[in-house]
Amino acid sequence: MPVEPARILIIDDELELCMGAARVLRGEGHEVEHLQDPVEGLAVARAQGWDVILLDIRMPRMDGLELLAALRAHRVRAEVVMISGHATVETAVEAMRRGAVDLLPKPFTPTQLRLVMHRVMHRSVLVRENQALRRELALRGGDFQGMVGSSRAMERIFGVIRRVAPTDGTVLLYGESGTGKELAARAIHDLSLRAGQPFVACDPSALAPGVVESELFGHARGSFTGAVSAKQGLFTAAHRGTLFLDEIANLSMELQGKLLRVLESRRVRPVGDSVDREVDIRLVAATNRDLAAEVAAGRFREDLRYRLEVIPVTLPPLRERGGDVPLLAQRFLEAYRERNPASLAARFSPEALALFERGAWPGNVRELRNIVERVAILCDADVIEPRHLPAALHERPPEPSRVPAPRSWSEARLQRDTAAKTAATRVERRFLEALLERCEDNVSRAAREAAMSRTQLHGLLKRHGLRG
Repeated sequence: MPVEPARILIIDDELELCMGAARVLRGEGHEVEHLQDPVEGLAVARAQGWDVILLDIRMPRMDGLELLAALRAHRVRAEVVMISGHATVETAVEAMRRGAVDLLPKPFTPTQLRLVMHRVMHRSVLVRENQALRRELALRGGDFQGMVGSSRAMERIFGVIRRVAPTDGTVLLYGESGTGKELAARAIHDLSLRAGQPFVACDPSALAPGVVESELFGHARGSFTGAVSAKQGLFTAAHRGTLFLDEIANLSMELQGKLLRVLESRRVRPVGDSVDREVDIRLVAATNRDLAAEVAAGRFREDLRYRLEVIPVTLPPLRERGGDVPLLAQRFLEAYRERNPASLAARFSPEALALFERGAWPGNVRELRNIVERVAILCDADVIEPRHLPAALHERPPEPSRVPAPRSWSEARLQRDTAAKTAATRVERRFLEALLERCEDNVSRAAREAAMSRTQLHGLLKRHGLRG
């Protein structure tokens, strides 16, 4: 990939090195300026726009790492390459931590300088492309309060969140694990009148059973063994803000009753205390179970279900979000690169995205994010190709399982009436085939078993092109 001309600033106290590097870079078509004083270099870097800054680590008055920190503090956007004749692993790590993108050891040859410049400029182009893609996604509505999606299913969710967020109604988020229920809860909070107040998230199922009540409601000093001091519960911590309780169906029946009392009275009593404390919270709860079924099974309180289900919102699984997988994959890749600037992987090939879109994603968005990060870590190129993807993504999803041939005419009619027309035709044909096989092609016997006349059965067999 050819490198476009760039504006390059060299800051190094060795005049001979500066002049030699400038000569090589100007020969490549770049605009180059060099300075030997780091303090003057900082002023020039801040005052003018540069694409790349080559920065020596050891200089008088201000060393390169200090200058690099100053450049980043003043939001100088140039890519910085450190130059050092005494580079160590620790120095390199510290330079990268402060924002350098590469390290050029002294002495270096013109070829080494050109290779580093090519690598840095190529990375700069990819970063600009990713920024442009991010802006495009935002303009297309692909980014909503941290939630990414442009599918109809997600547009509906975004619309619901916009409507419910300004209210104080309790929201119950339904959805499979990994569908982004906490992100939705945060979006509701950020768009609400409580946005400037705390957002507190808790998954009670991740806590030991004996401490859930204490975590939620707090406890008084000495209320149980180990309670050496009073503790504020999550309800109190979320006062005037939003409390998000994930996997609400995992609460014990006893705690469900206490939660209902708090929601009804807006008062909380810490464990071992005799005094209630007023709390003002907006509750957002979430579950991956059907609470109506949990109520029917005796595992969840019906009155609590009605109290939580003031505004039910069902988040769609990834397999029902047509077109969102490529957007999410690219966004997760960008997020990984922001945390790990040295990563080579910058984008997906169309073929790789096609494999992503074909995936079943039983783990939903969480599974997609984990696979993208794994691929980004292991990828040895800037473009992620199908060869970089896990073997499971190359396998086609299994075909839907066949419905067993019905054993009675009424069963066949039930399947026919509840299926789509084409599916019903297949069900009916399978029934007739199984019926003839059981009756050894004896149409009279088959008609008796199916509880229909020979004329009716002959008509069906003729319609399906079967013998008889």
